[in-house]
Amino acid sequence: LRAMQAVGHGYSNLEFDLGTGKRGSRLIHAEALLKWLTGAEAALVVNNNAAAVLLALSALASRRRVIIARSQLVEIGGGFRVPDVMKQSGAKLVEVGTTNRVHLSDYEEALSEPTALVLRAHRSNFKIIGFTEEPELKEITIVSHRAGVPVIDDLGSGSLLATERFGLGHEPTVQESLAAGVDLVCFSGDKLLGGPQAGIILGRADLVAKIKRHPLARAVRADKLCLAALTATLLHYLKDEAEREIPIWRMIAATPEQNKARAEGWAKELGQGEIVAGESTVGGGSLPGENLPTFLLSLAVKSPDKFLEKLRQQQPPIIARTENDRVLLDPRAVLPEQEGALLVGLKNVLGRKT
Repeated sequence: LRAMQAVGHGYSNLEFDLGTGKRGSRLIHAEALLKWLTGAEAALVVNNNAAAVLLALSALASRRRVIIARSQLVEIGGGFRVPDVMKQSGAKLVEVGTTNRVHLSDYEEALSEPTALVLRAHRSNFKIIGFTEEPELKEITIVSHRAGVPVIDDLGSGSLLATERFGLGHEPTVQESLAAGVDLVCFSGDKLLGGPQAGIILGRADLVAKIKRHPLARAVRADKLCLAALTATLLHYLKDEAEREIPIWRMIAATPEQNKARAEGWAKELGQGEIVAGESTVGGGSLPGENLPTFLLSLAVKSPDKFLEKLRQQQPPIIARTENDRVLLDPRAVLPEQEGALLVGLKNVLGRKT
């Protein structure tokens, strides 16, 4: 926020090279950080990940075949679907495999015909379990490259940190995708990266250069506020302080004991409430089905639904949840600097003096 304010309140060198005094690139700072953090040859930032995928397909595969597993034809929030994005780009969708199983031989058979790209779309908002099979990303890249076809990996949430460190299931990282040999990887600047809404394309310099030259790149480019916020976020990763400074990772890294102590403090301040064990859901189109143990403040109120409605009317609005007719508040979802506003809102609704 401080980075956005600094850029928004005054002049900036967004597309001005201070060294030469001539026009420069708006992406110079973010691109350098992304390349340093991931080892990618080149980078491009646009306004969201759907735009990143649309732009890449439009630039590299218009009116040509793009292979994707049927199980990866996902729908994201708001009803937007991968097949629709592909259609808009002009690419010709080629499905391989079935809903629950796709084999390497399915890719090899489809690659026997002239093909522009292979697209792997990570299922970042749902899971398929049971009788399933899917080749490893590295295997897909090997057979694709053997046929002379580039691979794009749409990671969706796009983490730079290993989620297993925090007691969560494995979420593919950007670095892992590049190490598997993909030619391009697309992911979001918000979600697990923890920055502003943005779409990021990393990978082969020649492909990124071609994408940058496409007319659509101008229509979906990121503005100065987005780039300032993204650059500030990436600097936290560079300084190895993401867990301390980036809100999503601060929340994920919080221990149950820390959350219990905070919930007890809330109960003491409010003069009511019970501390109960529970779970935090990461959500936000990331880590489907993954929860973290936590402790919650449980409030017994006469009408939970009306209580929730009154909480939403506070400034700032308070979003809680109910379970077994109890209102639950999770300290993991509230940053320490937000506690004061939370307690004022709760006291207003409970009829306590603030």
